[in-house]
Amino acid sequence: MRFSRARLNRTLLLRQHLLERVALSPAEMVGHLVGLQAQESLPPYLSLAARLDDLDPHAVSAAIEDRSLVRVLSLRDTVHLHLPDDAVTLPVWAAPVREREIRASQTIGSAREVDRAAFSAAVHEVLADGPLPQRRLGAALAERFPDYTATQLGQVARVAEVLAQLPPRGCWKPSGSTAVAYDLADRWTGLPLAEPDVPALVRRFLRAYGPGTAADVTAWSGITRLGPVVKAMDDLVVHEDDDGKALYDVPDAPVADEDAPAPVRLFGTYDNLWLSHASRDRVMAPEHRRLWMGVNGAQAMSIHVDGWFTGLWRAEEGRVVVVEMVRELSRTERADLDDEIARVEALLAR
Repeated sequence: MRFSRARLNRTLLLRQHLLERVALSPAEMVGHLVGLQAQESLPPYLSLAARLDDLDPHAVSAAIEDRSLVRVLSLRDTVHLHLPDDAVTLPVWAAPVREREIRASQTIGSAREVDRAAFSAAVHEVLADGPLPQRRLGAALAERFPDYTATQLGQVARVAEVLAQLPPRGCWKPSGSTAVAYDLADRWTGLPLAEPDVPALVRRFLRAYGPGTAADVTAWSGITRLGPVVKAMDDLVVHEDDDGKALYDVPDAPVADEDAPAPVRLFGTYDNLWLSHASRDRVMAPEHRRLWMGVNGAQAMSIHVDGWFTGLWRAEEGRVVVVEMVRELSRTERADLDDEIARVEALLAR
């Protein structure tokens, strides 16, 4: 099958459950998407609200507290909200990505030279009696490795080890401090760290983000040299885009019509929709990328109308503030945007 840009757009929205909200639990949606980008606290809730027909943010917080959802550094070396099984396998797979950060991080600096086997043993020793805030974790490690600062060592621990970020971090409007506290992810989940089944992960990616290329899987995960893995999966079907590029897919995945209606949606700073392909052209005109992306990252959160990036918004004191639009909306589109704004503001007021 040949996929036009319009069909790729609508098919991505269909598989992301963005053409129509669905009656899944937050955990089911997190599992389908293979995690939610959660570097900031609010965006995962917005991601779920954009896809689920009813979202209780307090239920998501409860899932973080009861460990059925876990915050951990994983794909692309960023914090994600995962199911427990993914929280102990995806970070293991993504270890090379974290190693790149250790080599490049100015915060880590000379502490990248620490004896890693001794350091890992020290982290387990320091956390033996239970979780610790990052500051106390770093201070305890500095007592054992005095050549480096507590800040440096805390950062090495955050990146080199597989650590879960504990609640109330990431919970909905927590009272009190939300300073990062860590525990060993295998102890927090009760599951052993393990290598994932990579072909199974590729299939999960394609079901939620496909059809796609090995470069798309790399953009989503941060893991390189996946071309041979994808090409060796003889159960995949091969489509092509308008340029004749091969697009891999699972054979039973749904495909959307090019003209399927796409409702207005408001997304958080880094929704999965943005970060899972080598090019963002599936959801954004190339000339609009600079508006969204500033020098240090996203300028604001995004508004999509008719399936495409159309503007920026911010949350201020529980209100949706539209920052900028790239085009004039029709009267119907404006009414749909107002409805979606009201829905998001109702969420923010919870």
